[in-house]
Amino acid sequence: GTWTSMGVVLVLMAVNWGLEAWKWRALVASDERLSSWIALKATLAGTGVSLLTPNRTGEFVGRALFLRPEVRVQGAALTVLGSVAQLSITCMAGCVALWLCTRDPSFAPPGLHGAAIGLTVVAAMSGVVLLAMYLRPALLRCLFDMVPVLRPFDQRFQALDACPTRTLVLVLALSELRYVVFTLQFLMLLGLFEPQVARPDALIAVPVIFLITTLVPTVMLTELGVRGAAASMVLSGQGGDATGAVLASTMLWLINVLLPAVLGSIVLLLARIRTKSDPA
Repeated sequence: GTWTSMGVVLVLMAVNWGLEAWKWRALVASDERLSSWIALKATLAGTGVSLLTPNRTGEFVGRALFLRPEVRVQGAALTVLGSVAQLSITCMAGCVALWLCTRDPSFAPPGLHGAAIGLTVVAAMSGVVLLAMYLRPALLRCLFDMVPVLRPFDQRFQALDACPTRTLVLVLALSELRYVVFTLQFLMLLGLFEPQVARPDALIAVPVIFLITTLVPTVMLTELGVRGAAASMVLSGQGGDATGAVLASTMLWLINVLLPAVLGSIVLLLARIRTKSDPA
């Protein structure tokens, strides 16, 4: 039933952010050992801050506040590294889905076929660059050094070079698992609001919607509009109803983004932010 499906989607939201907290805890472990609870609180706090920044890029600010002051810069850099892992998965999955779309006229009619191929190439190139940057964090460090305001922190960014290979592999695997989780959530919501769309078609459409949402610059509520527009556009060729597509994408945003952001804001208000290191 509807309530059962919504309950499962909410449980998957908790799994989603639990996996993200596990990712971050693993990444910063060499600089600071955190409990699972602190890592989860920091992750939610980062979500609360990120809602105010373009494409939710500011999550490292909220998370870094839960680290010792002297390792906050390293923690912020490692947070970006974790985001690069997630972005690479989004681009790779979107690229495969787009390629399948170009072979199906209902997804990519003649007028949009060229645009779909172009977006496929962009997604593939982005995915490869992001994956290379993730697996060789020194490349990300070089990118940071190209920004004048970040150059003074170069020594702190050595934490990227020191990230163990086993940690990189674990975080990439957790990123893939997260992607599966929020894809399942969207599929379940589409089943509720867009039952006329066949499951195989939805399985191809969802990664494309995620990719478009990621590539288009958004801030706060504009992300909601982009999600709805992308869902309507991609699903329209499959007999989908625009209202149902917008409802499904809106519900996913409310559950996966807004609800954790509200919880994260409460965490930030109640948290005791450390202003100095713990005594040795």
